[in-house]
Parts: sequence; C-alpha cells; structure tokens
Amino acid sequence: MTEPGQDNVTVRRMLVGSRLRRLREAAGVSREQAGYVIRASESKMSRLELGRVSFKERDVVDLLDLYDVQERAERETLVELAREAGTGGRWREFEDVLPGWFANYVALEEVAVSIRLYEVHFVPGILQTPEYARAVIGSSAPPPSPAVVQRAAALRVERQRILSRSDPPHVWAVIDETALRRPVADEEVFREQVKHLLALAGSPHFALQVLPLRAGVVAPTGGPFTLLRFADPDLADIVYIEQLLSALYLDRVDQVERYAELMNQLTVQSLTPQDTEIFLADLLAGH
Repeated sequence: MTEPGQDNVTVRRMLVGSRLRRLREAAGVSREQAGYVIRASESKMSRLELGRVSFKERDVVDLLDLYDVQERAERETLVELAREAGTGGRWREFEDVLPGWFANYVALEEVAVSIRLYEVHFVPGILQTPEYARAVIGSSAPPPSPAVVQRAAALRVERQRILSRSDPPHVWAVIDETALRRPVADEEVFREQVKHLLALAGSPHFALQVLPLRAGVVAPTGGPFTLLRFADPDLADIVYIEQLLSALYLDRVDQVERYAELMNQLTVQSLTPQDTEIFLADLLAGH
C-alpha cells in the first residue's frame, strides 16, 4: 500500500480513520459503542473516522483491542500512523495565509494522483504564475496587505511543486473563457500567464480545455469545483468546493459521481486540448 509523504498530516489522519472504520465494521461494533470505549461521542467518532481530527495513540490501542485485532504488524502500523498524524506538517510555515478549511485541501492535493478541476473566475491557483497570483490575491475585498499578498502567492508557487516532481499527478483543467477575458492583471502579466498555460499544455500529465462563450454552451450553475483521486484504496475520491470563508468536502459516492458526470459534460462542451492551444495562441497574439 502506498503511504503518504512524511509531512502529510491530513492524509495520515484519513488513513487511520478509514482503516479503523473498516475494522470496526468488520467487528460488528457501532460508532456509539466504539465512542464509549474512548470516551467520545458518536459524532466525534464520525469526525475521527473521516480524518477531520486526530486519534490519540492510547485510543487507537483501545479500539484495536475492542475490534480484536491481534496481528502485531497491523497494530504497530496504525499506532505509528496515529503518532505521525498528531504532529504538524510542512504547510505549517504558511499558517498565516492558510486557513484550516483550505489546509486540508492543500494536503490532499499533494498526494492526489488525479486532479480534475473547473474554474470560472480566474486561472486556477495551481496554474498561476507568481505575478498573476499576486494580481488575483491583491484584488480581494477587503484588500490584503502587501505582505499577505506576497505570502499567499508564495503558497501557490509552493503548491505547484507537485507538477514538476518525478511522479506528478494528472491534471485536467477546464477553464471558462470568461476567466481568460477578465482583466485582473496588466497586459504583460497576462501574456506571461497565457505563455505559462501553453507551456503546461505540452506536458503528458496535463490537459487543458477552455469552455467557450458561444451559443449552445451552458456553464454549470454550481460554480468552480475540483475532483481529487488518490492511489490508496482507503482514500475515497473527494469533491472540493470552495466558498468565501469555508469549503465543502464531498466524499459520498453518489455526490462524487454526480460531479464526475458534470466534469465529463464540461469536457465534451469545451474546446479540445488541441483547439485550446490554438485559442490561447490567438489570445496571446491579440494582446
């Protein structure tokens, strides 16, 4: 089984919770019964099993006893995962510009093997140049300080490291044409951003499509979203939907399937990757 990187606390929490949930269900124990053993409510047990909060090592041991898990290797693996999930990860250096509801996404994005996203307002953060990122962040209301703009842009650049590693995720992005027509930055910054998208389009792990502004093409009413898929079978696919001050993480199979269908519909309505490159080149020539 593929384990997450040493610094990915969120994913480790999710793995511990998912594995303990499977062991609980196999033992025929209810969440309420399990919660009683570790002095937790049923709702807290649910949060623990979803990886929203960390298990204490002692609680993991007590639950493994309750579920009658005797295999030493499995017990040691889960206890070690719980111990590591209780420590801070490398993203802590960005705590000043990384709210908790977004920190979970950044951690999941780092270990995803597939990232499919749809964006309406701007070029997606993971594809932004530093200058374009600063322009987008600086346009927020109320206006952030120059220091915050710099830090938030640095975070976006750091996230992009996954695109250049030896085993990058497959990224498939659909960008609404309005996002490429919106003047959020000056002409030179915009040109460099379009050049960056064209350079990415040549990568075997990257696909880009533009949803055009033309008759017969209807943008979805729900707004931007991201679909994440992971190599580890214990991690369910997740739909991430960002809001102004929070975010939704959907992992129910029926919800994920609905968004996957929507993503498939968007790719059919959009320009092909080849036509998208032509569109971007024309856009660049017109500026």
